[in-house]
Amino acid sequence: MNRKFDVIVVGAGASGLTAAIQAARKGARVLILEHMDRAAKKLLATGNGKCNFTNEKQGIAYYNGKNPAFVLPVFEQFGLSETLQFFSELGVYPKNKRDGYYYPASEQAAAMAEVLLMECKRLQIRIAYNIGIREIRRETEGFSFHTKQGIFISACCIIATGGKAAKKTGSDGSGMQYVIGFGHKLTALVPALVQMQGKQSFLKEIAGIRIEGTIRLYIENKTAAQEEGELQLTEFGISGIPAFQVSRCASYGLLEGKGVFADLNFLPKLNAEETNALLTQRFLTYGAGKNAVQALIGLFPFKLIGVLLKEARISPDQPAKNCTQKELAALANVVRALRIEIIGTKGFDHAQVTAGGVETRELNPATMESLLVPGLYFAGEVVDIDGFCGGYNLQWAWSSGAVAGTAAAKAAVGTQRRKP
Repeated sequence: MNRKFDVIVVGAGASGLTAAIQAARKGARVLILEHMDRAAKKLLATGNGKCNFTNEKQGIAYYNGKNPAFVLPVFEQFGLSETLQFFSELGVYPKNKRDGYYYPASEQAAAMAEVLLMECKRLQIRIAYNIGIREIRRETEGFSFHTKQGIFISACCIIATGGKAAKKTGSDGSGMQYVIGFGHKLTALVPALVQMQGKQSFLKEIAGIRIEGTIRLYIENKTAAQEEGELQLTEFGISGIPAFQVSRCASYGLLEGKGVFADLNFLPKLNAEETNALLTQRFLTYGAGKNAVQALIGLFPFKLIGVLLKEARISPDQPAKNCTQKELAALANVVRALRIEIIGTKGFDHAQVTAGGVETRELNPATMESLLVPGLYFAGEVVDIDGFCGGYNLQWAWSSGAVAGTAAAKAAVGTQRRKP
């Protein structure tokens, strides 16, 4: 059995498969080492199984990390257009569904995984499953991988093991030991794109509500992030895309022991004056024969009305026309800023992505190669780059994987050719 390769990729996820394919296309002999029993498990779960694999809106505004600009040289080499062409050639017809979100026409994440694996097979890329890597060593002329299945050798190594989000898919943080073993530093790892847990007892009363609104996150009473969209209120806290988008800030704030809270605005299209005018109209102009609850029916979900009135200290049975301007002003404030103290998140098991990872200042953005260890490359979630909801984390996976695979193959094949 051949145990020597030009490039060995650790991790058969989105970035690892892409890296392997690009390396093999450049003439490298490639092996993928995967500690799970199958490839692309996390990819299969993306987009609720439909796989939102990229977005037509791109730029550093959609990416996070200590240095989001790190993505630019990577995307210049393999960006949106290259991604669409890559998957079109593999057989995935892209469908632009809404707000720039791209899905495969079949709307099946399994199709994305299957075309990648078919290409690996065509290129004779070997994938070793349940590999059990015990150690990766830097040797004089490459790397040795000590596994349950024996020792493998390569000229170049690509670490594409993911972060700590969604452990059941294989992204359990185990790859970080290799990163640290090579002397690289990690920025703190926290859950991102994850539900947030609140303290308020009224959460159980409004559980199950889906409503358009704005969430503004505060850390130590300073605005840290704000997003608008469909909020999902749960018995434990806040979910939905807007909550996911701000959750990384909450995670870091909580990690640092800071006070974190969120204000929810249920009338985001109206300013404070317009909100007051609307409530005054509903209570005082058209409130005859109605109580406070009835004055809000048709404006907010039933379960939310009781909580809003209670927080504004207005009795639900109070005649609408008897409400004072002071009470209506208090209600307007609650409607525009229902406060929820954030005490935690649902953690890595429920997170879509990990924030933090290999410090980008220790990597070459033109190649994804380590600046500390020649021949060592990184791709995907293991790097301190994470994106918004909307296909951005997969775009980073495709792009960083493609750049790392191309560069590693060039270095490895070039090394082999230079040998006497």
